[in-house]
Amino acid sequence: MNSDNAKHIVTRDKKKEVFVNAYDEHFDKIYRFIYFKVGNTEEAQDLTSATFLKAWNHIKNNKVRKKTLRALIYKIARNTVIDFYRSKSAGGQNSAAIDTLDRAINIADEKQDLIRETELASDISLIEKRLTELKDEYREIIILRYTEELSIGEIAKILDKSKGNVRVLAYRALKALRDVMEPDGG
Repeated sequence: MNSDNAKHIVTRDKKKEVFVNAYDEHFDKIYRFIYFKVGNTEEAQDLTSATFLKAWNHIKNNKVRKKTLRALIYKIARNTVIDFYRSKSAGGQNSAAIDTLDRAINIADEKQDLIRETELASDISLIEKRLTELKDEYREIIILRYTEELSIGEIAKILDKSKGNVRVLAYRALKALRDVMEPDGG
């Protein structure tokens, strides 16, 4: 019985270590992902905290493989945002997703010269504005794949879709974004 307690403590301590490492590694990215979906700093902070609380409870109570942990956290974040909009719409409030992408985090490389940095910021701003014209599913795929740099497999786990389906959606999402970016059809 004593060795069982020692085994349980090691497992619990290991889970704490895994969670702390995941938190440190993914917090900023999860916050950005949620911010892109809700467009409000305070709500994004609250939902990010809720996401990591749910992740901790899941890690604490289940076996988790380190290589699938990132996908798990994104899935929890996605579901947390969905729950947020459901509760918001149940309260009679407007649930329009991503209404203020203009305030999104600037991801330009700081080492670039000022002219290139300005051009890139302008391009990113234009893309962010055009993202709002896409349907939610396409916008989400683009954010996960190209902003968050998740693999097709990770996105498939997050969205509960096959890898093939995610590839097709990513292709269609990019095509739709290209269509809205090009004036007069190209």
